[in-house]
Amino acid sequence: MKYPSRVKLVDVGPRDGLQNEKSPVPAAVKIELVHRLQDAGLREIEVTSFVSPKWVPQMADAAEVMAGIQRKPGVRYSVLTPNMKGFEAAVSPPRELWPDEIVVFAAASEAFSQRNINCSIAESIERFQPVVEAARANNIHVRGAISCTVGCPYEGDIAPGRVEMVARLLKGIGVQHIGIADTIGVGTPLKVQRAMEAGLKHFDINDVSGHFHDTYGQALSNTLVCLEMGVWQFDTSSAGLGGCPYAKGATGNVATEDVVYLLQGMGIETGIDLDKLIDAGKFISDYLERKPNSRAATALLNKRMN
Repeated sequence: MKYPSRVKLVDVGPRDGLQNEKSPVPAAVKIELVHRLQDAGLREIEVTSFVSPKWVPQMADAAEVMAGIQRKPGVRYSVLTPNMKGFEAAVSPPRELWPDEIVVFAAASEAFSQRNINCSIAESIERFQPVVEAARANNIHVRGAISCTVGCPYEGDIAPGRVEMVARLLKGIGVQHIGIADTIGVGTPLKVQRAMEAGLKHFDINDVSGHFHDTYGQALSNTLVCLEMGVWQFDTSSAGLGGCPYAKGATGNVATEDVVYLLQGMGIETGIDLDKLIDAGKFISDYLERKPNSRAATALLNKRMN
């Protein structure tokens, strides 16, 4: 089996990981988390969302967070901008404070799309088109996330054909990269493989990534099957932060620490310092007054104490 020699991880902890926290997390804490992640070697960080504070109050400080980051050369900072209002807010400051990448998100489930963003899949694509066009006109990279690619809390199993349809629609409006997301963590390797194959019908292997939640303990297995397919980019979340407000019981994204431990054990390069990464996860976990939701971090922190 030939695996990729190097894997790129996008840490989504500051955005996807923190967005559902009920208690406000100060901008200074979010900024410090970003700084610790980039110091650990992360070169792709999903920082925040430019969304209505009415719907996602945790992201109300998006502009403050983006302005407060001490940027490192070679690091790409991305933000969610689901509509033109969000995109305009993201690019309203001076150019040096703009994101390097914007993310739009569609669903492979009609029911989830309606519950999550109050519109159909087709309507969501129409809403994203001017955002994608504006971003690309300003040389900002565009990533599209496809949620519920293997299962939906309202519809159950999702057919690969639905994933292929959404991938085709996103490609048609100019999205440059797609993430195949198991939003509620119900995926198993064969299901994830089929969903990834559906996305690959419209995007090159270099333009797809995996985004897995660990609700049923399958995220590392799903990562491994994608590695076997040649996929070399994945979303992960420091300390396993996160969840899904529309999917009852869904746990956070697979922990960055666990994926790095897996990859290091396979001899796959990430450019990430695992010890510094664990310290970053412990920092935000300590603030949230909980233990890191990472098996590798827990084991290695216990080893330090002994």
